[in-house]
Amino acid sequence: MSKYLYLYRGPATPMEDFTPEQGEAQMKAWTEWMGKAASAIVDQGNPLVPKASVRDDGSATKPSDQNGYTIVEAADLDAAQALLAGHPFLSEGKGRFAVEIFEIQPM
Repeated sequence: MSKYLYLYRGPATPMEDFTPEQGEAQMKAWTEWMGKAASAIVDQGNPLVPKASVRDDGSATKPSDQNGYTIVEAADLDAAQALLAGHPFLSEGKGRFAVEIFEIQPM
């Protein structure tokens, strides 16, 4: 089994900007997904804020729209990708959101 990093990328709305009903619906969707993937989740993750980006020449640049992460354990990349079925971050269906998957290589 290997560990895989999910990086959530897209124009996500901060939780504090949701109405109470929207926040409850979001939490329910995430809780349901985590319940389905429970045995594979190593670290459920957290949002990534604030953001900055520094180039190798020392200059600042606009940071990417990475906004959270999760770490899972799976047999291979295909299995890690399959765990994303029904993931709430990918529910909009307009192509604005993505989950990038990286295998974490042990040192």
